[in-house]
Amino acid sequence: MGVAFVEALAQHGARVISVARRFEDASETADRIRLVGCDVTDQREREALVAKVLAEYGRIDILVNNAGMTSTVRTVDETLARFEAVVALNLVAPFALAQLVAPGMLERGSGSIVNVASIAGLVGIGRMPQAAYTASKHGVIGLTRELALQWARKGIRVNALAPAFFPTEMTAELFAAESGQRWLSDLTPLGRGGRLDELVGGLLYLADPANSYTTGIVLPVDGGWTAA
Repeated sequence: MGVAFVEALAQHGARVISVARRFEDASETADRIRLVGCDVTDQREREALVAKVLAEYGRIDILVNNAGMTSTVRTVDETLARFEAVVALNLVAPFALAQLVAPGMLERGSGSIVNVASIAGLVGIGRMPQAAYTASKHGVIGLTRELALQWARKGIRVNALAPAFFPTEMTAELFAAESGQRWLSDLTPLGRGGRLDELVGGLLYLADPANSYTTGIVLPVDGGWTAA
């Protein structure tokens, strides 16, 4: 998902800095996109990342908070450490990064923050137990709305993208299994999981300054899942 996002932004004229904790997973984009190593759950690394980008480019116009992890396990079996790790990456890191990039945006009176939430932040998934992920993505949506209202008259737009099921590292087993495909077909009104090219349009819409009257929204890209 991150690769699709950075390539789409670059194709539309943005100078993109792609942040990855594991460079081996991002090596396929290294010849096309600027890569910077950072563990976004570490405050010192977050601060160093933002300082580095500002020193080299002078400004940050768009922040896309896309890093995430899940924990598909029954609540009675989920450890507190795992729950805290999911929340740290999915919710605390987007808050901290938004806090770090906001001063420059506030000074200029412009900027766009796009938080990648999930339909799990809008509805329960049911047969897929993931309390930590669901709680964190509900938190991302609440954070999005709160920041949007705080900064609405100061030029910063804050919105959230809420994907359903797309082929990513986290959903590889679901898409690979015939039973997973049947599950997606049965529960998704459009009858299938999404394609990554069907997701980038939503990101571009939320990030583009041409949509300067859009803030505080949650945009589901879900094949009709949340309408059912």
